[in-house]
Amino acid sequence: MSQFFNNVEPNIIDDEMLQKAIEEKCPEDLGDIAREECINVKVVTELQFSFKNILQISNLWPLENLTKLQLDNNVIEKIEGLESLVHLVWLDLSFNNIEVIEGLDTLVKLQDLSLYNNRISKIEHMDTLQELQIFSIGKNNLTILEDVIYLRRLKSLQTLNLSGNPFCSEEHYRLFVVAHLPSLVYLDFKLVRNSTVRFLHSLIGKSGNSILQSLCFVALGAGSLQKSGSQKHTAAFVEYLNGSFLFDSLHEEDGEAAKLASLPGVEDLLQAYPSWFVLLCENLYNYGLEEYEKREAEVSKFYKRLHEILAVNQQESKRIISDFESRNQRRLDELYQAGSGEIAESKRAQGKEDIHQLWDALMTLEALVSNDLEELLQDFKRSIDVIASTFTENIQGIYPFHSSQCRDLENQHLEKLMEIVKATLKKVDHYELEEDFPDDLRRLFQDKNTVVNIINMSHSIRLRKIDKRESDMLSNTYQW
Repeated sequence: MSQFFNNVEPNIIDDEMLQKAIEEKCPEDLGDIAREECINVKVVTELQFSFKNILQISNLWPLENLTKLQLDNNVIEKIEGLESLVHLVWLDLSFNNIEVIEGLDTLVKLQDLSLYNNRISKIEHMDTLQELQIFSIGKNNLTILEDVIYLRRLKSLQTLNLSGNPFCSEEHYRLFVVAHLPSLVYLDFKLVRNSTVRFLHSLIGKSGNSILQSLCFVALGAGSLQKSGSQKHTAAFVEYLNGSFLFDSLHEEDGEAAKLASLPGVEDLLQAYPSWFVLLCENLYNYGLEEYEKREAEVSKFYKRLHEILAVNQQESKRIISDFESRNQRRLDELYQAGSGEIAESKRAQGKEDIHQLWDALMTLEALVSNDLEELLQDFKRSIDVIASTFTENIQGIYPFHSSQCRDLENQHLEKLMEIVKATLKKVDHYELEEDFPDDLRRLFQDKNTVVNIINMSHSIRLRKIDKRESDMLSNTYQW
């Protein structure tokens, strides 16, 4: 609104303007008292300086008991001169030319602050406003969405308006803000649904990573991020199952058991074992990738429908508001021509009624879109629950509990290895070992218990590694 004052001389708040403001705001008898006592500002708690073409805030230091101050629709360029207003609860600086948030440090009781329609490019210098509940900074020059994170330090903030800033056009703007400010009840005049917060928290989990990283996975469903190679394997919960990775890890750093490879028959056994094991891992790996594609498709479908709902709502809202603005502009022109009298009063009454109808129409749209989003979220949750539970059941079926699966392959390998070891021990007892039998094995087989303990310990370690891979897959699935 400040652009309307371009041809008017800028003002500062002087004694005359202050006295007029008190007279306008206070009861008639109090106005007389103010005049008689040279403005007894101690009794003033509310003041309004709207549309006064004020350029500089000044001369307010005596108003120590002020709780509400309106300085909207002026040409103020800097927030200053408010240091003494320590009891201020409500401050309106909307529709001015302010570029920097500053000068608010002492206003520790402030609960409602409006900086709507200024020229601010950064959210800053608000650390002391711990009682702030309502903050409007829409229609400014905020371009970096991550700057919203600054508001996390305002623990009492429940209502926030950012609409009209450049970053509001970013695709996941609303989800980003709600995710970073979980205590918000209203964002941009819209109720923040509990289901939306729960949905975001389920995506974020309890990880210490930034929420942005968690939202990257959400963006995946909308096609904004592509995974390949090991990243895709991790997202599909099948890392280390492609090829012989898992099998190779079973025998890492197992030097004692490796000595048994030179026993007659063990080499053939070790050659047959990995081929079956790796084949099983490959089957599980391929199944995991198929399920990953299903999950991605479901998330993509969710976001497609989400965007459709929001697009329809925004289009209808814009139409309703555009119609209202057209009617209102015609009415203002007619009101200007009418000047005063019955026609003017009639036009004003029509304007008030039209505003009520606009409110009702927009609130109806809000209720409809909220219901649609609630239903969409519930459908999405049901679909994901089915996909995730089916995946975990099949993992537990394929790996490792059915016959000839990973655990059983390891048990079968142990049985065959023990048969070879027992046969070798029998030869040791009867002094029937071949002359070319390795010396290190001769020493090892001098003690039967040592050999058996080495084999059993290696077997237990391998089973734990197999179980851990299954446990990691299930845990990652549950967390997702």
